[in-house]
Amino acid sequence: MSKISIAFSFFLLLFWACSYDEIQTVEIDEAELLRLVGESSPTGDASNFILPDGNVLSQIPQDPKNPLTFQKIALGRLLFFETGLAKLPVKLTGLDTYSCSSCHIPSAGFKPGRFQGIADGATGFGISGETRSIRSDYQETELDAQGTRPLSLLNVAFVENTSWNGQFGSGGANVGTEDLWSEEDMTEVNHLGFAALESQNIEGMEVHRFHVDQALMDELGYTQLFNMSFPEIEESERFNNLTASLAISAYLRSLITNKAPFQEWLKGKVDAMSNQQKRGARLFFGKANCSKCHKNPNLGADEFFALGVNDLDQRGGLNTGPNDRRNFGRGGFTKESIDNYKFKVPQLYNMKNAPFFFHGSSKESLDEVIEYFNNAIPENSRVPASQIAPIIRPLNLSDQEKEDLKSFLEDALYDPFINRYVPTQVRSGNCFPNNDIQSQIDLNCN
Repeated sequence: MSKISIAFSFFLLLFWACSYDEIQTVEIDEAELLRLVGESSPTGDASNFILPDGNVLSQIPQDPKNPLTFQKIALGRLLFFETGLAKLPVKLTGLDTYSCSSCHIPSAGFKPGRFQGIADGATGFGISGETRSIRSDYQETELDAQGTRPLSLLNVAFVENTSWNGQFGSGGANVGTEDLWSEEDMTEVNHLGFAALESQNIEGMEVHRFHVDQALMDELGYTQLFNMSFPEIEESERFNNLTASLAISAYLRSLITNKAPFQEWLKGKVDAMSNQQKRGARLFFGKANCSKCHKNPNLGADEFFALGVNDLDQRGGLNTGPNDRRNFGRGGFTKESIDNYKFKVPQLYNMKNAPFFFHGSSKESLDEVIEYFNNAIPENSRVPASQIAPIIRPLNLSDQEKEDLKSFLEDALYDPFINRYVPTQVRSGNCFPNNDIQSQIDLNCN
């Protein structure tokens, strides 16, 4: 290499370093960013995005039919991870081997560690559930594996109608859909009048093959916690799937990512976010227009949009196929063609460790997600162009802007202390989230 070439290369390196340093150190107008965030809020105030303190239960959205108490949350916290409730597996080999947390793993953002969650009928765990696989004695049709990727349970207290198609809950978007609530699509539970989260968990206790009764709670050591949590219920009615589901729902409402840097910044700590994260926030609430949809306090929304992403069966999902009604999103519930392929806007916190995205796990990184929205080219040939949401249009983000936006999504919205919601052990003494032999080895327990 000639001296001229060396000098030129050094100049380019110096120029890049200076430019990058200038980008990193440029001051962000805090007032302008706060104004931008406020304008994106339905209330017109940035404080709308501040998540409540989990220790002040009155600040957490809750079901009037299931008021929050610390005792109930403590019980639900244990039951959510308790593999001792797995009493109705398809085969005896599945007995006591799975829990709610088999498909909602804290270290994976309270979502599965693999592209599709499997509870009953699976074995193994890995580090965050990524190596869980079908047991050799189970057929595919016997698995407890759902046809869409489970949504995160973080900040679910702010969700008015749960699941990707919003089918659970008697209020919100489901007012007027009463004639559709049937046992066939698991929504008959809505007639009980509970909020969406409670409704889904009542149904979920049956769907996911759990069982609770007083004898089992005596055996596992939960009787006193049930007594403390439901003193208003007659003892003869106190120990069952319904009360267990209400305790689990109370626990899930307490899962709030209020320690993320963006949350700290909203509360006045100006240095909680880096300059790059602030630039990403400016894009999120500005040019990229992400907040057009992600506008609730949890940065989700009780609305449904067709994005044209692939379905779970298109990447090899188990127990699903092209005609799975869940592939039709909201339309799979309402049976209205105008609602076909429209899916709920999910919350965005703690995506840093979530290895898959969208209802069909069609993307495996935030880079891919950002690129998809930036290019705005639908990938699923099943979805008619007429159904694609008008908001899906090219964003024209530069490479630097994409990195900035990723920094906000990945780091500013990441609560690093999520283990505060995880017990050190459950009353049965079983391993959790799974208790099969391979999981015990992977988890280094028992």
